[in-house]
Amino acid sequence: MRRLFFTFADGPPDFGLLLLRVVAAAALIARCVEHHNASLHTITAHIVAAAAGLLLLFGSWTFVAATIVAIAELFIAFSHHQDPWFSFLLTSLGIVIALLGPGAWSVDAHRFGWKRIEIRRRDE
Repeated sequence: MRRLFFTFADGPPDFGLLLLRVVAAAALIARCVEHHNASLHTITAHIVAAAAGLLLLFGSWTFVAATIVAIAELFIAFSHHQDPWFSFLLTSLGIVIALLGPGAWSVDAHRFGWKRIEIRRRDE
């Protein structure tokens, strides 16, 4: 699983990754709630994106969730008759999060983070 996560940043970059995940998740969930009276065809893609947004919020399975967000938002952009630019923005956020990784303040960092192994000499 280590190859899925390029970095577990620490310090200010880590706060930036957390903020990016929270903003993307909030936008995905709010957009799903906004379309609660829509048809089944419309709401299904939004529910999938919102579920992936919940995973992003906690930083769990970040690479997979961000990829699902990007695919779902591209589907929404090309299949629904609404302004596609917000979907393209959320697609780009999903791609960015998938490429950058979850950051140190995430479930993934605690499950798959870098471990420090100290090797001692035999004569100690």
